[in-house]
Amino acid sequence: MSTYSEYKGRFYYLLHPRLTIILATLCPNGRINLMPASWNTPVSEDPPTVGVAVDKESYTRECLEYFGEATINVPSSEQANLVYSLGTISGREVDKVKVYNVGFVDSKMVKVPGIDGSLAIMEGKVIDKLEIGDVVFYVFHVVRAIYRDGVANEYGYNFAAANVLLHGSGKVFYKVDPKKIWARKI
Repeated sequence: MSTYSEYKGRFYYLLHPRLTIILATLCPNGRINLMPASWNTPVSEDPPTVGVAVDKESYTRECLEYFGEATINVPSSEQANLVYSLGTISGREVDKVKVYNVGFVDSKMVKVPGIDGSLAIMEGKVIDKLEIGDVVFYVFHVVRAIYRDGVANEYGYNFAAANVLLHGSGKVFYKVDPKKIWARKI
């Protein structure tokens, strides 16, 4: 029989590493704000939805309340420094796009552009939200999804071609081991 110890750290570290996204939003001042988020999940296939937890005090929450659209950008592991840096400053005080020289890809279904170099970009419109503790959980209807040529197919990412960025904690990130594990029924 296994033995267990009570965990004294932040409970959610036991749920990490997690896929990291960059949420791009339009803000009241006309700027685009960029926020990394590892607290994200698919919610439903029909309608296609993604949920993202956003701190109630964040500038991103203000921008989502103002405009209600975003792009959900899946960065590559090569963008770890950008992702970490974006998470260390607030867009309320700094134009992150200018500071980090972020390029964009035009969107077709929302006004917020996608981030150039992302492995995948989902265009989303807020259709629901739920306030829970210190966050607002936003549900986005994914109205369009694209991926960078060669990095994915209908089954997901090709990890031999590119790797997603998984957030551990703080400035710690991980890559996915490209070796497949084939499960069998027991």
